Amino acid sequence: QVQLVESGGGLVQAGGSLRLSCAASGRTFSNYAMGWFRQAPGKGRAFVAAISWSGGSTNYADSVKGRFTISRDNAKNTVHLQMNSLQPEDTAVYYCAAHYSGTYAYTSGYKYWGQGTQVTVSS
Repeated sequence: QVQLVESGGGLVQAGGSLRLSCAASGRTFSNYAMGWFRQAPGKGRAFVAAISWSGGSTNYADSVKGRFTISRDNAKNTVHLQMNSLQPEDTAVYYCAAHYSGTYAYTSGYKYWGQGTQVTVSS
């Protein structure tokens, strides 16, 4: 079992930045690749970014490439999502998740999820 708790969400103006954090506890955090997803009102949960267990490999959705950066600190059992140049379309609840198997971009490949943190970008 892995428990995940997100933090760092909030309200920001367009063009601003936020840094989300996800703190993990329970089973060995470094065993898992980690991902960030987001869910806007009335929409499904969409892939944002993923990072391998070692941190040596990252993947991003096209919509956030060049603006968002995922990172992890296995010594502190945390994963972060640095979000720059935020736009109103980035408004969503952001979730971190521990990857279990399959393609990083699909929610079905993730076994453990956090409760989410709200990010709101005003125009």
